[in-house]
Amino acid sequence: MTTVSDALELIYASLANDNAEIDTHIKTLKAALAAEGKKEAVVEPTRLAQNNRAGRKTMQAYFRKKGVTVTFAE
Repeated sequence: MTTVSDALELIYASLANDNAEIDTHIKTLKAALAAEGKKEAVVEPTRLAQNNRAGRKTMQAYFRKKGVTVTFAE
């Protein structure tokens, strides 16, 4: 079973690699969130390829379409 933190590491690696297999990793993250009883994933904005408002909003919108709520750590 993959933990939320492990799934987020896969997401970060995918983002750094031109979004390779991002949809698969989002599904993994969604399952890990459900298994841990969490409602949202908290992402470190400094680890994003596009750490600006537009990049964060695009990420939130894409993940929302896949059923995952994303918030950003302060």
